[in-house]
Amino acid sequence: MHTLPAPLLVLLYLFIFLLSPLNVPAAADEDNPFTPKAFLNRYWNKEVRNDLPKPTFLFSKVSPLTAVQSAAFAKLAAQNALSSRLPEFCSAANLLCFPDLSPSLAKHDSTSNFAVYSNKNFTTYGTQRSGGIDSFKNYSNGDNVVVDSFRRYSHEALGHTDQFSTYGTDTNVPDQSFNTYASKAVGGNGGFTTYEQSVNVPNLRFTTYSSDATGRSQSFKSYSENANAGDQSFVNYGKRGNGGPNEFTGYGTNANVIGSGFSSYGANGNGANDTFTNYGNEQNNPQNNFRSYGDGGNGAIESFSSYRDQANVGDDSFQSYSKNSNSAKVNFANYGKSFNEGTDKFSGYGQNGNGQSVGFKTYGVNTTFKDYAKQGISFAKYSNVSSGGAKMSVSESLAKRWVEPGKFFRESMLRKGTVMAMPDIRDKMPKRSFLPRSILSKLPFSSSKLEVMKQIFHAGDNSSMETMMTETLRDCERTPSAGETKRCVGSVEDMIDFATSVLGRNVVVRTTENTKGSKGNIMIGAVKGIEGGKVTESVSCHQSLFPYLLYYCHSVPKVRVYEAELLDPTSKATINHGVAICHLDTSAWSPAHGAFIALGSAPGRVEVCHWIFENDMTWSVAD
Repeated sequence: MHTLPAPLLVLLYLFIFLLSPLNVPAAADEDNPFTPKAFLNRYWNKEVRNDLPKPTFLFSKVSPLTAVQSAAFAKLAAQNALSSRLPEFCSAANLLCFPDLSPSLAKHDSTSNFAVYSNKNFTTYGTQRSGGIDSFKNYSNGDNVVVDSFRRYSHEALGHTDQFSTYGTDTNVPDQSFNTYASKAVGGNGGFTTYEQSVNVPNLRFTTYSSDATGRSQSFKSYSENANAGDQSFVNYGKRGNGGPNEFTGYGTNANVIGSGFSSYGANGNGANDTFTNYGNEQNNPQNNFRSYGDGGNGAIESFSSYRDQANVGDDSFQSYSKNSNSAKVNFANYGKSFNEGTDKFSGYGQNGNGQSVGFKTYGVNTTFKDYAKQGISFAKYSNVSSGGAKMSVSESLAKRWVEPGKFFRESMLRKGTVMAMPDIRDKMPKRSFLPRSILSKLPFSSSKLEVMKQIFHAGDNSSMETMMTETLRDCERTPSAGETKRCVGSVEDMIDFATSVLGRNVVVRTTENTKGSKGNIMIGAVKGIEGGKVTESVSCHQSLFPYLLYYCHSVPKVRVYEAELLDPTSKATINHGVAICHLDTSAWSPAHGAFIALGSAPGRVEVCHWIFENDMTWSVAD
């Protein structure tokens, strides 16, 4: 049988591409030598110099695109025209892309119930509404990517009540925007109860929320509790408002690295009454910024009770807070009694105010007061933490809230018969695939090209997608730590190149076999030290949040890597095959690292071990 020369085969496939649709089923392409998977097979055989079985868990992440699709989308990428086919590209390539907003839902009855709803656009909804109740219950719960827009919602409404109950719970990467919400409204109530609880990377924006409103109360209860990372923004919230009470109760409790921004909140307001109760309590490294809060307000009452109590580290910035205000009353009670000192900055606080009263009662963090008003300020039981690093002791129960039991452990625990807690090692990231190198090489990946990247992936200004891109680029472009080599990779081929550049070509990649045992107790079975248990170097790769599958890979010196059989403690049956890595030199780690909270130690004093979680991996020299 005659075969065509390679150049003619390439021309033939290009001809097929020109005549074919892009939705060719992958099953029809299995034996095609030009698919991303076929290319990866050849590349692995060429670059990895051993006969060990190929890692199926890694190969499963290769792009599902067919040969025709790969060629078509690569051509679009080269022409900077992928954005014109983005929904098709995202679907075929298994990417994380946010849906474009659907048409507005402006017309509904005066009382509406939105239950089990998601990804809708409520633009000019409820405008000039008189009375009635809108209820959002179990809205967008449990979804992977949630994009909701409430723009000009309840604008100029009279006595209208909005209820957001168990909204967006357990979602992954939600994006909610409340723009000019309830502006110029009279009376009514907006209630956010159990809003965005237990979500991953929330991005919530309240822009000109309740501005120019009269007597409208807002309540945020159990807001973003147990959330992971993400940002909340309150811009021009309650600006020029008249007599509207706002209540933040249980806001961000037990959350991990939440950033909240209150810009021009309550500025020029009249008779505002804001209460922050249990705000940011027991959080890990919260970041809160109050900028021009209550600036020019008249007769405002602000209360911060048990604010950031027992939080870990954290930074708050109060810039021009209650500046130029008239008869403002601000009370800080039990504010900022943090473990591991945080930093609070009060710049221009209460400056040029008239008749204000500000009280600090049992206040304690590392705090800076700059250009602070000299009149009407009282400090009771104020305990500023010294720069020497005084710390409060962390209780075992609180440490378990901040750091999941079993997430970090000592090397001595890796002994046969040990029963220990297993953290939740399940992958919480959205499911995505790598891109073929033929497409990836044509896409920009740089902070300097962020606007081009936003255009390609339809990312709006201040959207979750923009935040996701910005933060990932920041991590990838960060200067390596001392002794660290790092690279962000968006294809398996790039990952192979990086791992072999550090370790040589005789490499093996490992991950924990499955997720059985998660969030329970396990018993350690047989244990094997990689490279005979010697101190070695590895390359660890962790997922980053990005439209396509992207890994942050870095060299990890002075480690020991272990494989261990994981058993059910009761039946003694093998349930999992775990991979653990022990970092022997922790001297350069942050004192606030979760490992030291969990193990009760400090940098350089102990080794720290952890399991390789689902879809993370570690490369090492093959035995």
